[in-house]
Amino acid sequence: MRRRSTFRGLASINITSLVDVTLCLLIIFMLTAPYIQGGVEVNLPAADTRTQLVREGPVISITANRQVFFQEDAISLDDLVERLSPYLPDRETIPVYLRADEEIPYGFALQVMAVIERAGFVNLSLVAEPER
Repeated sequence: MRRRSTFRGLASINITSLVDVTLCLLIIFMLTAPYIQGGVEVNLPAADTRTQLVREGPVISITANRQVFFQEDAISLDDLVERLSPYLPDRETIPVYLRADEEIPYGFALQVMAVIERAGFVNLSLVAEPER
């Protein structure tokens, strides 16, 4: 004779703690995502310009202390042509975007623009913040 046990196995799993942890992680990621930005911090001047990029291209940034960045890498002005060399086959059509801090002297921005032009790139776009 078999006896029936009064102990019954649990057929459900308590996932309350799993949901709590997931929601906490979601909140943390939602709060920190705006602070995790790629790129170089540049104080762009405001201007009335078009708001969308037409085509992707290399981005050159100049900070307030005259440091030149290609994408996110700090470079010297002499290394700029070397960094632009992979884009040389499309130099007639590909745009080069220049993000310059509004505090840098006009002459230094012209030096960077001259280096880009000597490399053969004809489509240079200056990036600005939209006016409010």
